[in-house]
Amino acid sequence: MPTPSLTALPIRRLTLRDLTACADLSENRGWPREEHKWGFLLTAGRGYGIDDPDGGLVAACVVTLYGPHERPALAAIGMVLVAERHSRQGVGRRLMRHVLSEMGTTPVTLHATPYGRPLYEELGFKVIGQAEMVKGNFVPPGDSPRIATRAATAEDLGAMLRLDEEVFGADRTPIVTRLPAFADHLRIAEENGRLIGYAAAWPNMDTHVVGPLIARDTETAKALLVSIAAHSDRPLRTDIDVRHTELLTWVKERGLASVTFNAVMACGITELPGDWNRRFAPVTVAAG
Repeated sequence: MPTPSLTALPIRRLTLRDLTACADLSENRGWPREEHKWGFLLTAGRGYGIDDPDGGLVAACVVTLYGPHERPALAAIGMVLVAERHSRQGVGRRLMRHVLSEMGTTPVTLHATPYGRPLYEELGFKVIGQAEMVKGNFVPPGDSPRIATRAATAEDLGAMLRLDEEVFGADRTPIVTRLPAFADHLRIAEENGRLIGYAAAWPNMDTHVVGPLIARDTETAKALLVSIAAHSDRPLRTDIDVRHTELLTWVKERGLASVTFNAVMACGITELPGDWNRRFAPVTVAAG
């Protein structure tokens, strides 16, 4: 029986039952399997995929919506993958067009690799920023941070949600409320009993990915990173907005090295909502 045309294969919503197939697809393209991250994104967001008649997935991606459920303020697309044997046949373009159609008038953002950027530009995305991935064994500074940090508790969740929405510019309740279960470490910074920043560190292969990193200023961001590193037994990795030059210089002095740059792209807006001065790193580049 002949294989159906790729253009005829239906696009469907993915669920946690597709976790293994998503991880297989990642592995097929030379990415880590990242089951932990896939599970987080499939429950916090919407997965879209195309089934391969021979088993597994032809393609997949995840969309995370922020803001009111009936009228989202922003959508983030990530984990856009096409199986190796189906690449360069327009599958990724078809999947992206479908997702953008589903989003309607909702502004959409994503982090693009140099490989993926031409497709996104063809679909109407514009570069609005850049993030630098850094990774390494963090070397703590000689002096202790002046800003107090501690482990987050359940009682901190309300203040974290309020600060996060203020900084991000949209309600991220589905993301923030899942952080305690998703992350190995969730730390907050406070001053006179008031929350001024928070950071999570979640496991990914042999590293802890630091994200989100929300902080009043660079000194607060540094204190949170020191706090995370003190409780982590792994190298750290994070994706820092390149406008935060002071923090990038500091982490490189502390043992983290540049890995790559990703373009922050958007369709429907010229800049991301919220306050970039306090938004240092995303929870993951796959979710904005």
